Amino acid sequence: MGLFFYFKNIKAVNVERVPKTGAVLFLANHQNALLDALLIATKSGRFSYFLTRASVFQNGFITKILKSLLMLPVYRLRDGWNNLSKNNAIFSKSAKLLSQDRAVAIFPEGSHNLNRTVRPLSKGFTRVIFEVFERYPKTHLQLVPVGFNYLQAEKFGDCVSLNFGDPIHLTINAITDKNESRINLKAQVHQQICQLTSHIETENYDTTLKKLKDLKVDFLKPEAVNSCMASNFENCEPRRLDGFPNLKRFFKFCLILALLVPYLIWKWGVQPKIQEIEFVSTFRFAVAISIVPIYILILTVCLLVIISLKLALLYLFGVLILTLLTIKL
Repeated sequence: MGLFFYFKNIKAVNVERVPKTGAVLFLANHQNALLDALLIATKSGRFSYFLTRASVFQNGFITKILKSLLMLPVYRLRDGWNNLSKNNAIFSKSAKLLSQDRAVAIFPEGSHNLNRTVRPLSKGFTRVIFEVFERYPKTHLQLVPVGFNYLQAEKFGDCVSLNFGDPIHLTINAITDKNESRINLKAQVHQQICQLTSHIETENYDTTLKKLKDLKVDFLKPEAVNSCMASNFENCEPRRLDGFPNLKRFFKFCLILALLVPYLIWKWGVQPKIQEIEFVSTFRFAVAISIVPIYILILTVCLLVIISLKLALLYLFGVLILTLLTIKL
């Protein structure tokens, strides 16, 4: 419900490709912090566990929330040499989950970034694959690449499409030489993810991105965007623009007034403390599904007790309608 009220549109493309049963390892590009994981959790059709960088588990309260969302910490070199050994237990747990025909999601780029580029993949996901076959050789593993595509990932009321790729079926017979298998798997998965999202090469990235924006391409359609770049920007399809921008701004202003206290908490208390732009949407979403409902409930009860039931219901339904008009219009 929170995602419905946060995004203007969420589109899961080719979700029928996701196997309904068996061991599934989701491998996705990573742009928008926690929201990427929540979208896989709610749109893939599988109950998934998530391997997440350990640095976000520093706060005790946040750690409890993340673990309740089935997130498992993965340590990187920047987290200290002493912590790297803790990954052995995480990879072993992931392998056991997959041997039980569960679903596990990994963001193999190793970190998040809003750039529309699929970065080189780390070897962490191949370690999980190798451990699965070493400990549970009879497992039939299915790798499902996922490509995330946001219009403006840091904005409120954004649109997103997540494209599911063709499963890569693996058995122990597919793993002969570890080094060769690691190289082949990383190349195969990277290629699929690049096709499932708008992939701009790092060379001349800013120039290419500006051309795409000037052409008003639809970043929710990665195949069309990649085709546009491949044609040297000659075969480019423009995105359909919003039809009522001024009306949308008016509704947004009214919504801010109706939710003034949570808005000020966000603008003055939370947003200035966010150090990475990739976390902006995550923390805004957290405020939207926690502080905002509490504020609406308190104000509704106050109006009911002090004034009348009619005014309380008018405020409650008015806020819901304003939210829908602001986001969905």
